[in-house]
Amino acid sequence: MRVHLCAVGRMRGGPERSLLDDYLTRFDRTGRGLGLGPVSEHEVADRKGGGMASEAEGLSRVVPKGALLCVLDERGKVLTSPDFANLLRRWRDEGRGDVAFVIGGADGISPELRARADYKLSFGKMVWPHMLVRVMLGEQLYRAASILAGSPYHRE
Repeated sequence: MRVHLCAVGRMRGGPERSLLDDYLTRFDRTGRGLGLGPVSEHEVADRKGGGMASEAEGLSRVVPKGALLCVLDERGKVLTSPDFANLLRRWRDEGRGDVAFVIGGADGISPELRARADYKLSFGKMVWPHMLVRVMLGEQLYRAASILAGSPYHRE
């Protein structure tokens, strides 16, 4: 199952980029044997004055046709890491070829795009900077693959 990280804004070099690259590399390596990955990143410009509707249009263009659409939104479902791993396993086992994780810009995701989502995922009730959400998602993808592979990375 191919994973697509679709996000508003360009992640430039720096600590967030380094962390994300590290987690996505680990995920690709660990997930390959599990039928998870690779991860493709799709960045959409955050044009000033365009608003959420413009961002939603751009995000919709980069989500692969037929992909399961999972938006990251504070109103979504909060999962434990093992539950997230099992969710990925279920989607994979259901034969999903692609899953697109969508991260909005500073104002979030448009209500229209959120309404079209197959799944709404939250990293808690707090609002996180969207660049950090990418890193957190990358880490959780790697953690999920590690859990499914039975590696000791995740400790309960």
